[in-house]
Amino acid sequence: MKLSDLKTELRAAAEPSQAMVLQRFFKTGKGDYGEGDVFLGVKIPPIRALVKKYNGLIIDDAVKLLQSKIHEERMTALLLLVQKFKKANEDEKRKIYTLYIANTKKINNWDLVDLSAPNIVGEYLFGKSYDELIARAKSELLWNKRIAVIATFAFIKKGVFEPTFKIAELLINDKHDLIHKAIGWMLREIGKRDIEAEEEFLQIHYKQMPRTMLRYAIEKFPEEKRQNYLKGRI
Repeated sequence: MKLSDLKTELRAAAEPSQAMVLQRFFKTGKGDYGEGDVFLGVKIPPIRALVKKYNGLIIDDAVKLLQSKIHEERMTALLLLVQKFKKANEDEKRKIYTLYIANTKKINNWDLVDLSAPNIVGEYLFGKSYDELIARAKSELLWNKRIAVIATFAFIKKGVFEPTFKIAELLINDKHDLIHKAIGWMLREIGKRDIEAEEEFLQIHYKQMPRTMLRYAIEKFPEEKRQNYLKGRI
């Protein structure tokens, strides 16, 4: 089982027409958040199948693959690390987490963050201090901030909402749409589990939230209540 074989199979699964679609969808143009990212045009199901097939690759091979300029290769690397993390002992989990944090500049689009941050960063930090997430939320780098927000999904699934609320407060005036969407999504996930907790937060903060953040947060609310939030009547 070789890393070179995995790369060969990824390229064999590529669809050039899909690559063009993905490069537009993930905003790879000049000045966009994904500027310069390169796509082969491989869809998620073939990538997941290859991750399963090549799960015997060592952690260092996955980290080497993460250095690639090819988006799907970085995604494959992250999914390999997620798979290994799930089966790892505590020492191995610490290694994977440390390598992940050391390579966050390569985790540079929202899909890469969303598929990996909760399953590695969030899972590793659960039950420990989440100061690392607070520090990352204060970063100037967009993807560090997105990692901080989305990593809290692991906490939310276990009924712990404080990290999400703290980070949402820190980033409530952030300028980037991808942060607005991420926070709104996490607040919505809290609401699925504890609507009173979500609304307690919203009633304090909803009037200063960017519109996109609020819309994401209240997406599942009954229509009348949703409109009342949007019109500032709560």
